[in-house]
Amino acid sequence: MIDLVNIRVRGGNGGNGCVSFLREKNRPKGGPDGGTGGHGGSVVFVASHDLSALSYFRHRKQFAAQPGASGGSKDMTGKGGEDLLLPVAMGTEVWQIGDDATETFLGDLVDEDQRIIVAKGGKGGRGNSTYVTSTQQAPYLAEQGERGQRLQLRLELKLLADVGIIGKPNAGKSTLLAAATAAHPKIAAYPFTTLEPELGVVDVGWITFILADIPGLIEGAHKGAGLGLEFLRHATRTRLLIHLVDGSAEDPAKEISDVNHELSAYGAGLEDKPQLIVINKSDIPEVAAREQALRSAVESFDCPVYVISAAGTAGVRDLMLAVARQVDELRKEEPMPLHTAAPLARVPRTRARRRYATVVKDGDVYVVLDAPAERLVAGSDNRGWVGRVQIKAQLTKMGVTKSLEDAGVQLGDTVRFGEIELQW
Repeated sequence: MIDLVNIRVRGGNGGNGCVSFLREKNRPKGGPDGGTGGHGGSVVFVASHDLSALSYFRHRKQFAAQPGASGGSKDMTGKGGEDLLLPVAMGTEVWQIGDDATETFLGDLVDEDQRIIVAKGGKGGRGNSTYVTSTQQAPYLAEQGERGQRLQLRLELKLLADVGIIGKPNAGKSTLLAAATAAHPKIAAYPFTTLEPELGVVDVGWITFILADIPGLIEGAHKGAGLGLEFLRHATRTRLLIHLVDGSAEDPAKEISDVNHELSAYGAGLEDKPQLIVINKSDIPEVAAREQALRSAVESFDCPVYVISAAGTAGVRDLMLAVARQVDELRKEEPMPLHTAAPLARVPRTRARRRYATVVKDGDVYVVLDAPAERLVAGSDNRGWVGRVQIKAQLTKMGVTKSLEDAGVQLGDTVRFGEIELQW
């Protein structure tokens, strides 16, 4: 089961603005008519109940939305790029991984068709028709399209189940799931038969709930021993835990204590979830004979105790009725347990409003670190002296000239804007 993946996403770049002047019959000087570029598409996650894992991201790790088209003459705006919709299983958490490896929670996809914009597309660059003023009637200015957001993400799937069945390997968890639902998990008499969580639906008449088989836990599971870390996350969303114990085990109480210790060490609220202790394999004569002793051995855990035979289905119906009543009460108390952080509709932009640009020196070259200035220089027509003068005037309005002068720039020095170098 693919339930944890790292991927990279990129919003589409905005289209470039156009530098154009209208030239038509009878209108030889029709004025600037360069259009604005189209906005780039965004990367959007969409929750779907048709998916049960993150298998779509198993072999493909990079995703990019469509870029916007450049603007054209006659004030034609470029076509916007289409959003990239990526379907994910319900219960998927989205985390952004920063350059320093820190993680930021972005959203929790738990409802059908719920959407989260994770990488927003760039805005289209302005065409020269938008730079017309009373004193600048023929601008050679335009903007390069804004780059789309680029993020590294971690997707973590946590199954949306009301009840989880936990316990040591071979306690009979898969057998109980098969007896209580229409699920058909693989069942065999060796440890770790279940290599991925299984879900089933229990219908007792007045209520329906989802039951999950959380694969066997062993000592050290919270540190990754056995298959523990792969599955403990799936228990974090459950409302109630059925703690299944093998009635033929030498010390059932110790097995319960061992598993509870792993839940507590893992954290995430697992240690606080209500439990039902269920002693399994009552169809074995030796287990049936010591039923009272088994009940006495586990009564210190202060949980309701049930004795069943998952293989023979004895007591399973009564157990599911008791579970249904408790789930019904828990649903009334609070909604499905989700991540504590509030889901975001989109990744916020962090561009701060500032007066001046940042200028650094690279040898004899002054490097301007300012995205709007880079887009202006890259998109404008600087082949003639008129265009260069207009760029200089626009940079002065943006505060870039003041920043360069403070850094010590002189006439004739080389100034770099992104990949373009100009003589100041």
